[in-house]
Amino acid sequence: MTFQSRKFTKDADAIAFDVKHRKTIKFNISKYDVAVGKGMNRYENVELAKSQAASIKRDVLKNWATYLLQFEERITARGAKVLWAEDTAEATKYLEEILSERNAKLLVKSKSMTTEEIDLNHTAEQMGCESVETDLGEFIVQVAGERPYHIVTPAMHKSKEDIAKLFNEKFDTPIDSTPEEMTEYVRQMLRKKYMQADVGVTGANFLIADIGGISVTENEGNALMSTAFPKTHVVIAGIEKIIPRLSDLGLFYPLLAAHGTGQQVTAYNTIFTGPRQSGEVDGPEEMIVILLDNGRTKLYADDEAYEALACIRCGACLNACPVYKTIGGYTYDTTYSGPIGSVLTPFFRGFKDFSHLSFASTLCGKCVEVCPVKIPLTDILLSNRRKTVEQNLRPKAEGIIMKGFVMMSSNRKTFDAFPGVLKNMATAPFNHIGWGPKRMMPKFTNKTFSQLYTESIKK
Repeated sequence: MTFQSRKFTKDADAIAFDVKHRKTIKFNISKYDVAVGKGMNRYENVELAKSQAASIKRDVLKNWATYLLQFEERITARGAKVLWAEDTAEATKYLEEILSERNAKLLVKSKSMTTEEIDLNHTAEQMGCESVETDLGEFIVQVAGERPYHIVTPAMHKSKEDIAKLFNEKFDTPIDSTPEEMTEYVRQMLRKKYMQADVGVTGANFLIADIGGISVTENEGNALMSTAFPKTHVVIAGIEKIIPRLSDLGLFYPLLAAHGTGQQVTAYNTIFTGPRQSGEVDGPEEMIVILLDNGRTKLYADDEAYEALACIRCGACLNACPVYKTIGGYTYDTTYSGPIGSVLTPFFRGFKDFSHLSFASTLCGKCVEVCPVKIPLTDILLSNRRKTVEQNLRPKAEGIIMKGFVMMSSNRKTFDAFPGVLKNMATAPFNHIGWGPKRMMPKFTNKTFSQLYTESIKK
């Protein structure tokens, strides 16, 4: 087992039976479930909408290069600069150059998992540039010295009491502050940061090919503020975020909102098509778009897993997953957690260290059921598991045990030949290795099923 695999097992054992954690997650996700249920009810035929979205995203994957080049052509025509980053190292190099050339001392950024992927905040700090998260959830975890717990809801693992205690320790606000009071405190603090910032950073929910546009959706207005005052707007986006047409947003905006938060549509939906144009008075003086690969083309080359690139990062699969709800976001120790993270991470960060995530699933299929773009997540998880075995990345003992089980159980007479006491002896070690402290292997009866069945017939 690798270090990452051992760490995953240890962390999962520690958090799975943490009563406080489970209570917080259950409460927060229950609120999500109610809201999303209402969001789905607004659709006359949500499955038709999902099928249409899935079709568009598959068309994108068939014509990926064409749409990306069209996007680059259209947005550069309006004065933006496009940089292609093969990996984290290249994206970091670009970022360092941008901050250094502008002598940037303060950076404000809106919520973006892609910036988490390349550890933007750490890079900025090393350059002597303060990086401030402006999304409230991201701000909370940044103040706590943590990373986002969830793709959509970064502070899902914290209760309002946890946050009040954190703010009291960091900002000396009242320990009994209400959510509204804490939000107002952060709002006033960020107003000053927006106006002082040298650089504003956003991600992209969608890259729009036909107009060369960056679509950013949010609920707090912080992305708008992060781009309104700084002279430089930097966009860092994964190359899979491309969609063909501006008109496609009429389909994707409601799907993303309904599956992500249960809203009919997200509160703020902004499209950036370049820096401030001649005659305009608002907006940044320059716009730089960093398009990140970082393992995406490797995933694209895999005939069994490439459809994972259709993901629109709504977070629905995380909220539906019984494993995620049990072990939480931090146990995965990756940027992307839950079912989609278990699919993506082995390609992004290597099967050797992260193939174990593909086994962190019950394969119940709930993630497939809720996916707005119909990604066959369970099929991909199974194919990832097979690749892991083919690459000899699973423990040798596991292979020996499975071969023994196959030999014993593939034939009824062979299986019945082993008495119950011997079967119990063979499975006893599982009570101490890998099963955790809260459950025991079921006991085999002294009589086999065949014997019991025969006796019942005779009666």
